[in-house]
Amino acid sequence: MSQSIAANPDRLLPADPGTRSIARELLQRVQDLPIISPHGHVDAAVIEHNTPFPDPAALLVSPDHYVTRLIHASGVPLERLRGPAAGAADSRAVWHEFCKAWPLFEGTASGYWLRTQFESVFGLRQEISAASADASFDAISARLLEPGFRPRQLFKDFNIEVLATTDDPLDSLASHKAIAEDPTFHGRVLPTFRPDAYLNIAHPTWSANVDRLIAAAGDGATGYAGYITALENRRRYFVDHGAVSADHGVRTPATLKLDAGDAARLFDRARSGQATAQDRDDFEAHMMYQMGRMSVEDGLVMTIHPGSYRNHHEPTFNAHGADTGHDIPFAVNYTEAIRPLLQDFGTAKDFHLVLFTLDETVFSRELAPLAGFYPSVYLGAPWWFLDAPDAMLRFRSAVTETAGFSRSSGFIDDTRAFCSIPARHDASRRIEASFLARLVAEHRVSEDRAHELIVDIVDGSPRRVFKL
Repeated sequence: MSQSIAANPDRLLPADPGTRSIARELLQRVQDLPIISPHGHVDAAVIEHNTPFPDPAALLVSPDHYVTRLIHASGVPLERLRGPAAGAADSRAVWHEFCKAWPLFEGTASGYWLRTQFESVFGLRQEISAASADASFDAISARLLEPGFRPRQLFKDFNIEVLATTDDPLDSLASHKAIAEDPTFHGRVLPTFRPDAYLNIAHPTWSANVDRLIAAAGDGATGYAGYITALENRRRYFVDHGAVSADHGVRTPATLKLDAGDAARLFDRARSGQATAQDRDDFEAHMMYQMGRMSVEDGLVMTIHPGSYRNHHEPTFNAHGADTGHDIPFAVNYTEAIRPLLQDFGTAKDFHLVLFTLDETVFSRELAPLAGFYPSVYLGAPWWFLDAPDAMLRFRSAVTETAGFSRSSGFIDDTRAFCSIPARHDASRRIEASFLARLVAEHRVSEDRAHELIVDIVDGSPRRVFKL
């Protein structure tokens, strides 16, 4: 049997033999460094309870909108991909649909990650295909039943040092506390404050969320004052439980500074159900300014993930809910949108602001120049649709000549799929080695300096930017 392409040591490295040789040495320098994952969506309870992973389809297909969206685009209804609860006959039937569709993933980032997982995590030697569907389902199922194939052992096997989760502001963080106090667990699992559903007045449960928030943490205050107090208190609770960042999945990166009276009136209109679309945008923008202010005060790193039109296809949302593959990027403006926040906090001591985008056009036009001036601003790694080999290379080419290497966040895997974490970080390290190897080959960076740079990119940057 020929070697799997997922086992080829030169995967993702440059095709030119000379440049590839340089890249190999750079990759070797960082290949065994621990994984620092400062932003992701793995459930801390899975780590706390060491919960066994479900069957192959429930683990790798049904919950992964990267996977289901492309199969859906080929004409397969989501009902046949979402598991028994959504109408599929069983998980094996879902796996058969995936295996039939496997050729669709050639050239995609999802295909690369999955193939790497099949090879290095599950030890699967046979290529995925419709003909091998039952055999691969059974082989992965057997692996999932092994005593050593549990989250805690894999956390160690994957060489993860830090894993950040994404958490509701009113979460008790009981799992994080239990993990931190467990002397048998040697990694760090950190909570992340994610207040979107409490800031966006268009969210269907916004008003109810605000009621719960003020009741739980408003210190007896009501209205806008109680709302702000409650957010500040919950942020401090997160800090006390190990959080290092607050993440914001907003529609746009707009920020707006309002005086307390105007903000309170806007808040009251929203609470009474009389807010307009402009009120929605203004309030979210103002609250992003307030989140920046709070980050200056409590030290949480502020990360912004804008530019996704959520739930683009309403019938799919009505049938299957959010995060089912039909969030679509749109163009964003950072230079004007973020200016109110940066006017007051852009040079504030120890304020860290990490800016992400789904719109590649802003990499060189806006983000690199912002990060190349403001001490607070760092470049978020290519995210979501841009978390792919060629897009990562385009990112490095677009931002480095203006902002250098020191102003980037380090790699962010942003994943819910625990078993994909090593594949994603390995891909990033290979891309960084490839980019630096080209600079060395073109005599733009010395080889010794490239070896220092790749260690800083992989290990130093995430520790520095996320205050680890």
